[in-house]
This record gives sequence, C-alpha cells and structure tokens, in this order.
Amino acid sequence: MKIHLISNDAELYKMCSEILLDTRDLAHAFTLSLTSPEEPWREADLYILDFQPNLPLPEHLNGNLLRHLFLVDRKDLPEFHRISGAVDGNVLLKPVTRATLKTFLVPAVTNGAASFLRADRDEFLQCLIQTNLKLQEYDQDRTTFLARAVHDFRAPLTALSGYCGLLLSEPLGSLNENQREVLRRMQHSAKRLSRMASAMFELSVGRHVKRRPDLQPGDIRECLEQALHEITPFADEKSITITPELEPCGPGLLFEAGQIEQVLINILDNACKFTPKAGSIEIRGYPYFWERRGSRSTLPFAVERRRGNNHESNSYRIDISDSGAAIPEEHLHRIFEEYTSYAGGRDRSGGGLGLAICRMIVNQHDGRVWAENRDSGPIFSFVLPIHRSNAGMRGGVDSIPKNASYGVGIHAG
Repeated sequence: MKIHLISNDAELYKMCSEILLDTRDLAHAFTLSLTSPEEPWREADLYILDFQPNLPLPEHLNGNLLRHLFLVDRKDLPEFHRISGAVDGNVLLKPVTRATLKTFLVPAVTNGAASFLRADRDEFLQCLIQTNLKLQEYDQDRTTFLARAVHDFRAPLTALSGYCGLLLSEPLGSLNENQREVLRRMQHSAKRLSRMASAMFELSVGRHVKRRPDLQPGDIRECLEQALHEITPFADEKSITITPELEPCGPGLLFEAGQIEQVLINILDNACKFTPKAGSIEIRGYPYFWERRGSRSTLPFAVERRRGNNHESNSYRIDISDSGAAIPEEHLHRIFEEYTSYAGGRDRSGGGLGLAICRMIVNQHDGRVWAENRDSGPIFSFVLPIHRSNAGMRGGVDSIPKNASYGVGIHAG
C-alpha cells in the first residue's frame, strides 16, 4: 500500500512511521512518504492530509474523501466542513495523539483504504463517528485542564523541597540525626513528586508545543553523576549496588543536559523500584555504531558493533541493566506508551509517566530508546547521535529485535 503524508511536519512523519513499524505484520505492507502540501500530489492508496485552510483539496479527492485521513485544527473545523461537505468520519483533531492516530491508521493499512470508513455507512455508524470527533474535542479540553493543574502543583512542591534543604543546612537551629533523616526523606519524596509533575506536564503540553532541545556540547558523565545523586538515597534503602562505567565520547555529542539527566533519573528510578533488595544495577556508556537504515536485521543488540573496524561510531549508547524480574513479553512493546500500565505488582511501566517522558526526550534529540529482556534481567538502552560537521544524521529505522520496545528518531528524506 502506498501511503502519502501531505504535511510539512517531520515529527508527524516520525509518529506515523513508528506506529506502522511498531505494528506486527505491517513492516513490508506499506511505503510511507512525506510530501509538502505545496508540491504536486502523487498517486497513493491512502492520503494523510495535514489540513491547511488556505490550501484547497485536490480535485481527484472529490467523492473519495472517506477513504483518507484528515488532521484538522479544532478552529479550522468549520472551514474543513465547508470544503469537504461536513465529512467527520475520518477527521482527527490536531495535535493528534499517538493512540488516536494508531486507532485509525492501522485498520486503514490492514483492511485497505477502500474498505476503511465506507461511504455506505448507516445512520447509526455516522452518529458514532460524530461522537468520536466530539470525544476528541473533550479530550483536548481535559488535557488543557490537566496541564494547567499540574503546572500549579510544581510551584508548592519546589518550595517544599527548598524548605527541607533550608532546614537541613541548619541556619534556623541544630538538628539531631533522626530529624535530619526525616527531612532528607521528605526532600527526596518532594523531589520525586516534582519529577512526576514535570513529566505529566511535559506529556500534556508536548503535543501542543513544538519544542526542540537546546543542543550543546557536554559531558554526559556529569549528567549521570547528578542522576546518581538523586537516585542513590532510594537505592540505599534497598541496599542496591549501582555500578557505573562510562567511556568518554569525542566531540560531536550534542544534548540538553537537563533533559538527558531526566532520562537517566527516570530509567534509574524504574530500575530501583523493581530491583529486589541487595540487587544490582549496572550502567554502561560507550561510543556506538548505530545502523539507521530501513532494513530490518536479524542481528541481536548484544552484538558489539562498536568493537569492529568497519564502521566509525556515529552515536553514544547507554545501557542500564538491573537484576529485577523480566518485563512480561506481552507488555514489552507497550512499555514506553503514555499512561500504559498492566495489573499486578510487577508492573515495570510505573504508570507510563517516567518511561513515556524518556521516549519523548530522546526522540526530540533524534535518538532512540528501547527495552529488552536478557537472562540477567531487563536492560533499558538509548542512543544519541553524534553530529559530524557537514554530515547529516539522516536515515531510517534501526534494526530492532522482535521482542524489544522502542522509540525511534526518523528523518524525512
């Protein structure tokens, strides 16, 4: 099936690609291309149109609108209805969520565009479709309210942590060891709540605000040191041994330090939560050759490509492994989804907040994050591209093991 995304939004292209590649049995069932709305439209089985009011719909779509997907800003709905004849069935409100896009896109590819949202639907189905559009509007209102509420939570949590730090520095009087320990626990809990609030805020507003990280050269080892400073108290409570081993990286590794620090904190926090008492966590960082072509290799990630002489390292990779229980295979591919969770005390998703924010940050850095099970326990890995002078990091999807969960940085070519 030929699928054309008509848009200038490379992030939307990445989302479509990830959804299709993350769906089993669809890897070779489609070709996806990105075309600017100003360019001539090429023939396709399915169009995904990022609707712009100032650009008319092509004439060859007249009478076939129900075969395709239209992404429309809420304020532009009246204009879209005027142009399309009040067709609501295949309208997704912008900014489109990953879950909503997947719900519509996968059936369109699986069943064929011609059978998707058939024009001969009955009145009952039409009512359901209109209800779906209204639910999308309500979801946007709910997201806006949540973002505002969480934003208001962050200020008092920051103040609480600051007051704990003030008392611990003892300018208001000396403390005994028991009092200091209680204050330290309060401060750590306040910081954890603050991180969760920040994650919820980022996930809520991330789809509404196009944000690019402030890429600067830096030492990722400093990010790890700060992350360990935050995580060590939680590890000490369970007598968990943390062993870091980071190799230096040459020039070209650009990242936003605070964001990558947050990724490390979230993954380490997840590892501490599910590592048993007296368990262990290992952290490895090293230059790595990242094969970003579209072909799917059968080589496992365990192969140390960085040791070979045929390929120059083009990324920096960090592996965080722990001695906790394995991630259930049926949930492994969803562990980085927003608010994903499964029942039981062995839920490694942490409610979907920490790991979802990891994927968002790494994707913003044009990198990739994934998880897989090994004999020694789960391992979470991410790679960040090394930016060579006068050389772009353009490419497709890295080869992935079938049992790994991942978020991928994809560039439109």
